[in-house]
Amino acid sequence: MNLAILQARYSSTRLPGKVLKPLLGVPMILRQLERIKRSARIDKVVVATSVDQSDDRIEQLCRDNGIHVFRGSLSDVLDRFHGAAKPFRTDAIVRLTADCPLADPQLIDRVIDFFLDGGYDYATNALQPTYPDGLDVEVFRASCLEEAWREATLPSEREHVTPFIHRRPERFRIGHLAGETDLSALRWTVDEELDYRLVSEIYAALYPQKPDFGTADVLRLLEERPQLKTMNTKFERNEGMKKSLQADAAYLSTKP
Repeated sequence: MNLAILQARYSSTRLPGKVLKPLLGVPMILRQLERIKRSARIDKVVVATSVDQSDDRIEQLCRDNGIHVFRGSLSDVLDRFHGAAKPFRTDAIVRLTADCPLADPQLIDRVIDFFLDGGYDYATNALQPTYPDGLDVEVFRASCLEEAWREATLPSEREHVTPFIHRRPERFRIGHLAGETDLSALRWTVDEELDYRLVSEIYAALYPQKPDFGTADVLRLLEERPQLKTMNTKFERNEGMKKSLQADAAYLSTKP
């Protein structure tokens, strides 16, 4: 079984409540789940949110829409993922984050097939990015998640789930999927108000005529309306990881 775990929380620091912000009148997380469910290779989707009171509304939304939800630690996301995956017998775990409402189900399937066909422990299109920020996919073995959960100590490894795995190529077999064209300068994730404005414009332009619009449709729209392409590119990719690395340095400075 291929299990997708969608990481979600209400208390985002840069854009609080972003996963519940509306896209054409429907919460963003439901729009993303609508796209993820078009994947041919994912067998089960679980939303992993936290036990913080602010995430009660995410749990309720999921339950109201028949979506399996797990609640765990707010800060130790690795522990949350481990808890979300534990009830399932799975060959591959797919990590997705709920701030990517342009998620591409065909790309998700491509990364899963790349992972399985290559016999990897961990495979991704994100560490050596060639796809737009917001189309990131990570796939890894349940056994690797178990090892990371038992052994990881650094704040970045607990908060971002997979660094314990992909930082150890001598221990785990790592696969990097690259696109045919480098589109990594494009930003389709939602961390800032301008990000939200961009995806809102994209949904307004494409969804009413084609609810299952894909990456190619978005790229055509950006060529037709080039002002959208650069609307939010001033923001840096993986800013959250930089903060975690600072926490790692502080943690290591306390060690003998």
